[in-house]
Amino acid sequence: MIKKEMIKKHLLTCSVMLVLVLISMLNIFGTTFTEKLVKSENVGKRTTKFIFIKSTANAYNFANEALPLNDARVTRKLNVSLRKHSFKSVQSNVLHRKAEKWFPIIEPILKVYGIPDDFKYIPLVESGLQSGTSPKGASGLWQFMPGTARTYGLKVGHGVDERNNLRKSTIAACKYIKELYGEFNSWTLAAAAYNNGSIKLEKAINKQNEDNYFRMSLNRETGSYIYKLIAMKAIIQQPKEYGYNNYYAFTQPSQLLNFN
Repeated sequence: MIKKEMIKKHLLTCSVMLVLVLISMLNIFGTTFTEKLVKSENVGKRTTKFIFIKSTANAYNFANEALPLNDARVTRKLNVSLRKHSFKSVQSNVLHRKAEKWFPIIEPILKVYGIPDDFKYIPLVESGLQSGTSPKGASGLWQFMPGTARTYGLKVGHGVDERNNLRKSTIAACKYIKELYGEFNSWTLAAAAYNNGSIKLEKAINKQNEDNYFRMSLNRETGSYIYKLIAMKAIIQQPKEYGYNNYYAFTQPSQLLNFN
């Protein structure tokens, strides 16, 4: 009897040890998988900033249309845009000051027209670091060409240029963007068409048989446009992450000063 009890105890001890070994192995494999995942998603040589892993992919999006960050090309382009718009590159807080001034006017107008809030970053990308008229003739915060401005109700000419009126030009932009969305059924493509024109974008879609902006091959300016908007959104909402230490994150209209 004693011998049988000893054998049972020995078997029980072995079973417990085997279970512990299996648990330990699972933990090791789990850790290894996580480390490989992080390493495979690291961007660039530096790992202290701009590290994207699948669990945080949805942190970067435009109008709730997420980026496919498991695509190395997309990740690289986003990374480049984030670096270009960091304080280290811009060396100015002008973007945050303009956001503080413009957003309280832009946000409610976008809401009235059913345009996603993320379109408020277009004026920062289009004219945030400069003012005046472009070589092509685009002017104002929304960088309207004269003909397009008139089409959507703005007066241009005879000493009047409503492209420089933030409220009126935002209303015109909303009408234009809503029309673009109706054509492309995608807010990302609507923003790309705002930059490049609907005719050129439609031709690119038909030629490439592709209607996903992030998989398309477009000219340099339009091909980086959405990435610029997403980068702008990131630095305005999380300024300290990108070196802007003097400003808080602008996420709600109530957080901003009320400029009229």
